[in-house]
Amino acid sequence: MITLGIDLGIANTGYGIVETHHGKFQALDFGNIKTESKTKSPHRLKKIYDEVIYLVEQYQPEFLVLEDVFFSKNVSSALGVGEVKGIVKLAAANTECEVFTYSPPEIKQAVVGYGNASKAQIQKMVQVLLKLTEVPHPDHAADALALAICHARSYKILQLRGKHERRTP
Repeated sequence: MITLGIDLGIANTGYGIVETHHGKFQALDFGNIKTESKTKSPHRLKKIYDEVIYLVEQYQPEFLVLEDVFFSKNVSSALGVGEVKGIVKLAAANTECEVFTYSPPEIKQAVVGYGNASKAQIQKMVQVLLKLTEVPHPDHAADALALAICHARSYKILQLRGKHERRTP
């Protein structure tokens, strides 16, 4: 099973591609799609869309995983992330890649085993689970890898329960 995790952001969109085989995880690729603030929003979104399409075509993931994002303070950031979420979902639809979403506590629980885990704990566990020599950088990539691991662990449970779909708002 190959899963593409996407950490949403207009300036930095992290990605992490994880292959799961018999309960073992392997990072196939991870990184960050960076856009410049001086670039107009439509061009930033197009760059992210094009990169996600490339990643899906390159690695052929079965699933694309996003975090349920909640904002309360910075409306501008929330709108930007919402736009990115929309174009990432469009890229998934155009490549027939199924989209799943998880809340922050679900991600923490699946990766660390504790729903209130710190960012450092999550990053360290990602390193351990993927047998990497160091914590993945940048942070956006580590978060995206955590999303992919979360889905790989959660999807197996969903299959066992006979649930083949996850909410996809």
